[in-house]
Amino acid sequence: MEKKLYPEIKIAPPGPKGKLIIAKDKQYASPSYIKLYDLVVDHGNGPWIYDVDGNRFLDMMAGIAVASTGHSHPKVVQAIKEATDKFIHICGTDFYYESFSKLLERMANLVPEMGEQKVFLTNSGTEAVEGAIKLARYHTKRTNIIAFRNGFHGRTTGAIALTSSKSKYRAHFGPLMAGIYHIPFCTPDAVTENEHYSKIIYDLEHDFFKTIVEPQEVAAFILEPIQGEGGYIMPTKFFLKELRRLCDAHGILLIFDEVQSGIGRTGHMFASQYFGVYPDIYTSAKGIASGMPIGAIVAKSSVMTWGRGTHGSTYGGNPIACEAALATIDIVEALLPSIRSHGEETIVKLKKLALKYPVIGEVRGVGFMIGVEFTNPKTKGPAAAFMEELEMMAFAKGLLLLGCGTSTIRLSPPLIVTQHEIDIMLKIMEECIIVLNKKYGF
Repeated sequence: MEKKLYPEIKIAPPGPKGKLIIAKDKQYASPSYIKLYDLVVDHGNGPWIYDVDGNRFLDMMAGIAVASTGHSHPKVVQAIKEATDKFIHICGTDFYYESFSKLLERMANLVPEMGEQKVFLTNSGTEAVEGAIKLARYHTKRTNIIAFRNGFHGRTTGAIALTSSKSKYRAHFGPLMAGIYHIPFCTPDAVTENEHYSKIIYDLEHDFFKTIVEPQEVAAFILEPIQGEGGYIMPTKFFLKELRRLCDAHGILLIFDEVQSGIGRTGHMFASQYFGVYPDIYTSAKGIASGMPIGAIVAKSSVMTWGRGTHGSTYGGNPIACEAALATIDIVEALLPSIRSHGEETIVKLKKLALKYPVIGEVRGVGFMIGVEFTNPKTKGPAAAFMEELEMMAFAKGLLLLGCGTSTIRLSPPLIVTQHEIDIMLKIMEECIIVLNKKYGF
């Protein structure tokens, strides 16, 4: 029987080895890096991360939803090793190799409900978003793109023009790409979700398209089917179905940014399958290859009509990353039932925790894409400082968490976590909440 592991803090991080590495980093690194807390990684195994000073941490953020199969999954590692023994690079834009074509075929069939599809491989999610914008404009011969407030689509110049989760991502980088409009995604003070979302569609049809831009000049809507960095915000199926109807009525493409919600994160290969609403184009990255850099633009074959040489990539679809992706997809597909069941159980337990501690204002999500929003019980406003302190306190106890939105902890663990690790997470979170409730007088 395999020994059960627990977080273990031998020395308060950062220890002496960690401090040396952090000092060097601070001396030479771009000041744009965020560096949330002083985690200095030495190695990882499954859902566990070990720092350079011998501490063991339970990872419930997976490098921002990237390490989908956990750290150094033996099947992924083996696939990488075998690939490096063959060759490390040849440009997939110009030449052919088996792992590239196999991954194209695999990605083109993960959402069969979309019909026949074609795939372009990239290095990252941001690159996939940039390519999706180009493809939408090329195919429709229209220029305008409509994005949603609070969305996050990446950090390159085209992607930040679409992004509106934080103003600092856009500050001082203008003028940004033209032809981008932002409309509401959702607000917590709606009378009912369906009424609110139908009002957005109504306003589009009866106001926005009559006063701002003609629908015949809109190439695409782009949105995260579940907003990630913006706070793990869930729309309703009704809203997405209405948006799909609107796109079909006006010949507008629907793009789903599934960089964070894809590859099993919701208990389905992609969130579109959870909602039963399918885009014309979707972007993917993060969890595709368990940490190897790769992304994808997947589109209906009838939409991916750009011509030879209109788009390309030197490294996109690197052979090593392709093999890691193929191994990852195999593993994740087998995990889907457990992701759904463990995710549902985790949400139920978190909601029970919320009944005990009103500082937990809302628990939302699906699968292992769960947001725990903290709210000041007195003012009913966001408890941002509370959330940030909880994140740091959990780190000191050996639990790796990651915030998003204004005051939300996102739970996006490796998809291989078991009930044992989930229970550890819940126990440490409750311990932190008890201490912080006393501090804040909640």
